[in-house]
Amino acid sequence: MKAKEIRELSVEQLNEKVLELKKDLFNLRLQHATNQLDNPIKIAEVKRDIARIKTVLRERELAAKS
Repeated sequence: MKAKEIRELSVEQLNEKVLELKKDLFNLRLQHATNQLDNPIKIAEVKRDIARIKTVLRERELAAKS
């Protein structure tokens, strides 16, 4: 996901997306542990997406406080 795409989503949609990505990350780690994962780079991509979304959520939280 691009940061521009993330910023267009609402807070509720972002929270849902984080939960979805965490489930994906769990499944990817499970596949990696059982040697069924074809592309291990996918784990890093999902982690980055989670971080991007959390960053946008935090920016909105701080903007709402000020």
